[in-house]
This record gives sequence, C-alpha cells and structure tokens, in this order.
Amino acid sequence: MPRFLITLPARGDGRHPLRRNRGDWQPGAHAVLPPVVSDVRRGAFGPFDHLAQVGRAAEIATFGGALAPFDAGGEESLVVAAGLLRQTRWLRVVAEFHPVIATPVYAAKISASLQRFSGDRLDWQVAVDLDRSVARSQGDFVTGANRYVRADEFLTVAKGVWHEEGYSFDGRFYHVLSGGFQPPLSGRPFPRIHLSGTSPEALALSARHADVHVFRPEDDLEAGIAALTRGRATAGLRVPVLARDDDEEAWEAARTLWIRSGGEPEAVPERGPLWTGFGSAGLVGSYETVAQAIRGYLARGVTTFFLEARPHIEETYRLGERLLPLLVKEDEHAR
Repeated sequence: MPRFLITLPARGDGRHPLRRNRGDWQPGAHAVLPPVVSDVRRGAFGPFDHLAQVGRAAEIATFGGALAPFDAGGEESLVVAAGLLRQTRWLRVVAEFHPVIATPVYAAKISASLQRFSGDRLDWQVAVDLDRSVARSQGDFVTGANRYVRADEFLTVAKGVWHEEGYSFDGRFYHVLSGGFQPPLSGRPFPRIHLSGTSPEALALSARHADVHVFRPEDDLEAGIAALTRGRATAGLRVPVLARDDDEEAWEAARTLWIRSGGEPEAVPERGPLWTGFGSAGLVGSYETVAQAIRGYLARGVTTFFLEARPHIEETYRLGERLLPLLVKEDEHAR
C-alpha cells in the first residue's frame, strides 16, 4: 500500500514576504491587521504555531506522515519533529538530519526518548552528501566516499546501542565501549531509515541500512530501483506538486507561484510532464493529471511519496481532500 507524506516548511511560509509572514522568517514584515482586531500584542502566535497547523492539517487530511527537512539555515528538524509528535496523535514524522549533528549514540538516545513519548512515530532521513559549502558551514570537512563510510558507521552504531546492551564498536569515525540502552529506553522500534542519492556508494548504503530510498523525479529511477533489489529498501519519491480542478487553472497557479518567488514573468519554465519552476522537477496539472502521473511512479515501483506544496496549510488540505482519494481508498490513506 502506498504511503503519502507532506513536506513541512523549514523557513516559514515560503510565500511573498511582504504579505505572508507565517513562521516569523521575515521579522521586518508586519501584517496589517483589520480594524476588528483589538489585541495587537506581539508573541501571541509564535513561529511553531504555523508548523503545528501544517502538522494538524496533514493529520486531518489523512496523510500518513510529514517530513521535517534538513535545512542548514532553517529550523532544526529534530526539534520540529519533537514538537509535531507532541501536537499530533497519529502522524509519523520523518526528521532529516546530517550525521555531524551529534554522535550516533546521542542521536539514538534522543530518538529513543521521542519514540517513548510519541508511541513510536519517529523516523529518520539521513542527509549524507551535502553541498561542499553547506557541509563546511556545519563544521563537516569529510569529503567523497568517506561521507558514506561515516554514514555507515553512524547507522551501525546507532542501531547497535539501540538493540544491544554492552555494545562496543571500533571504527574509523566512531568508537563505543560497553554502550547500549537499558529500560525504559530500550525495547522500542528503531526509526525507519530513509536515505537518498544516486551514486553507487549511496545505493550500497541503502542496501545495507535503509527502509526507504528517496529519489527525485529527475533521477534515473529504473537504475536506482534495480540497485535496491540487493537490500530491503523500497523506493520513495520527493516531488513538488501543484494540483487544481483543471490543467489550465493549475498552470496559471504555477505561473503565479513562479512570479511571486522572484522569477521573471517572461522566463516562466515551459509546460511539460515535469515542471522545473519549483527549483527541482515537479508535477503540475489537474488532480486527475497529477494522480495519473503518480500512478505511473507506482507502476515503476515507488511506494512512498513525499509531496511538497505551498502555501503549506492550504495545500496540505487541498491535496488531502482532492488528490489522495484518487490514489488510495478512503480508509487506507497510508496510516
């Protein structure tokens, strides 16, 4: 059964900063309140309230989960995940983070507590191969294939201390002597592991550790999925989506999105099966057009979909109410 998750914002609302300031990422832009609003004190609605609304919308709209993405300059994904796990009852939250964030033992301990507090609804997506400048800004100077060696050790150690009391490990990047968790931290399900990348090293890492390997639409899906047969990982897809009642309405909304994002009106990317105006390739069209494209990915072996759309609250409801019913039965929305 396919799983559908919504991608959370990492930097506020993502719309025009002078008119939309959800998440408080434009501190100099103040909304003009209507005359009926008598309480104008600041701080009544904090930056997390926006994220909580997106998470609640995903739960109400029957998405199976939400991705808190890694963003070097955005909100910290594990903090966002912890807040959403507290604010929701059923939603699974995937926290995407870079291994340099902490030792694997500490990352595992944080996650064990979150599993206890949330009823085992936390998953991981480990971002391994960052852009060089981004990696260095995070204090990470490991390069090339060594990134995957480190990620392998990171996941090995995290799983080891999670499942085995008295666990020891002596590797190139990490060392543990007689570690491991005791009750009540022990005994919880380990977070599902999501990985990405198209290099041989990335696919080999997923073969050893991943539950889901996440591709982008522009990747060579056939080759990637074929490589995953060596392990237990299934295929996922992270894809921007803009869907409306008919194709023309969707493409007009895409043009508006391009311009509001700072693009030149005369330089709007051309229409096509995959539209590049999102910053990466994505799907634009009527709900049925987009659903048909997703059915095509399902036929190719993709089983998990991370949908990206903005403005986040409104589009989460829109996709949950209009798109998902075309793809899964009402009682099977990837719970």
